Amino acid sequence: MSTKNTTRRKFIQRTLLASGGIILAPNFISCKNDDDLTVSELDTTQLTIKNFNQGIASFDPSSSSVLLWTRYASANSEIIWEVATEASFSSVLRSGKITTEASRDNTLAIELTELEENLKLYYRFANVTENAISVVGETITLPKEASSVKLAVCSCSNYQAGLFNAYDAMANSDADVIVHLGDYFYEYGAGGYGATVENASLNRQHEPANEIITLEDYRIRYKQYRSDADLQLAHQKKPFICIWDDHEIANDTYKNGAENHDEATEGSFEVRKQNALQAYSEYLPFSRQDKNNNSLIYRTINIGNLVNMIMLDTRLIGRDKQLSIGNYFTATGLDTVALEQDLNEASRSILGTTQKDWLLSELASNTNPWQVLGQQVLMGQMEIPIAMLTAFGADNFAEILTELVTIKVRMQNNDPSLTDAEKASVLITVPYNLDAWDGYPGDREQIYQALNGKKIITLAGDTHNAWNNTLYAADGTEVGMELATSSISSPGFETYLGTTDPAFLGGFEQALTTLIDGLAYFDASRRGYMMTTFTKTEVTSEWIYVDTILSSSYETSIGHTVTYS
Repeated sequence: MSTKNTTRRKFIQRTLLASGGIILAPNFISCKNDDDLTVSELDTTQLTIKNFNQGIASFDPSSSSVLLWTRYASANSEIIWEVATEASFSSVLRSGKITTEASRDNTLAIELTELEENLKLYYRFANVTENAISVVGETITLPKEASSVKLAVCSCSNYQAGLFNAYDAMANSDADVIVHLGDYFYEYGAGGYGATVENASLNRQHEPANEIITLEDYRIRYKQYRSDADLQLAHQKKPFICIWDDHEIANDTYKNGAENHDEATEGSFEVRKQNALQAYSEYLPFSRQDKNNNSLIYRTINIGNLVNMIMLDTRLIGRDKQLSIGNYFTATGLDTVALEQDLNEASRSILGTTQKDWLLSELASNTNPWQVLGQQVLMGQMEIPIAMLTAFGADNFAEILTELVTIKVRMQNNDPSLTDAEKASVLITVPYNLDAWDGYPGDREQIYQALNGKKIITLAGDTHNAWNNTLYAADGTEVGMELATSSISSPGFETYLGTTDPAFLGGFEQALTTLIDGLAYFDASRRGYMMTTFTKTEVTSEWIYVDTILSSSYETSIGHTVTYS
């Protein structure tokens, strides 16, 4: 293995990509040693850990490549980077120099290629002129053949909602990779969503104080989140595989708008989206697999010919605007016929035609034991009785819920005394979350029908709560399992229910698992992540929770475990 190459190689910088109005920051490619000088040849005692204020990170490992990232405090600064297979850096595997640029907010993303498989790697950055050095990062290349892999799965980290203890827990876990399913940050202003009287003493108000709209706004918000010690540690210790959701742009984003965007007062949504995605690519780089359109974030990562990790964009590239169930209520109640017609309109899509065709082809052709969809929103059917939907928030909600559960249990026990009206109260259902796949049933069914006997594992985030669904096609055929993670810190159902009472929340959780067919597990209030372990024959998921986000002194517990084969 070569430790030094005397020939300096120029970085191949991909030009800024303009496709469909999206411009992303380029990655810099390194396929061999790029420079003569390494940090190891310097007197490191003269270097101080400083100026790399947002830490370091690695992304999208494969069996031959990985992306390294950092940000320096100033532009036009020459940064030396190096990679080794020992923490002492006694034998440098790869090194080079790169100059920071204000045009990408002084961030650096170096894609190392032509690496050996199954390596444990250590990396660092330095600026000799200012005697500055980064902490040492740890990352990996994946094996070509794996018997097992552990993925820590997370989403929804709201800085002002509480501490990022779950990131610290993942950093100190035995996970191979952290999979982040989006809502890496939130766009709201200081004191907005997530801020409460209980967490005010943490002094974690959003910066800038306004809702973020401009490119500089988004960059400042990333810098604030990446200043968090727990998030920095997670990035330092583990490679991440990331996908965006809506809050990286604005709440309930779709392809040409968002619920939380008002063009009359906030300007063009397309400009805001461009700002958001440019900043995303600067701070959360990803491997560009489509050489004809490098702005596409949907991609696959082959984990040891064991897991085919399919990262999907269900949020931006092809999503039609969400339906609002409030628009279907009339003077006589919910117009279920009109709702059903609109939900099943043939052209309605959450993926868009191009991405959907790509996904169907990938599912058909890949032979890995596990086809895993890494994506944002719940795929399982989450239909609730209309009586429950209309009672939500009412003073007698608990009583109505108890009545519905009682009727459903009597039905399961084949109680002959049930009236038709009682049966109808639990059998007439509607999807409760039209931002999820329930709002786009046509795309979902096409995926299910294309599996041809294969089964999928769907990873989901977005809701801030934990779920485990069995997935069924329209004809009742079981097609896989959904594993949905709770949030890092964003509030869950306890906020909407207006209580943290364990007895009430436990009853609510039991009610939903009774009333919703296919829902096997639900947690309404705890923060944490999932640890999913894949072997050749089964996947095991553990829902791991932290007991507080209001103190840095915390404990973890396993709230639930499920195995699927």
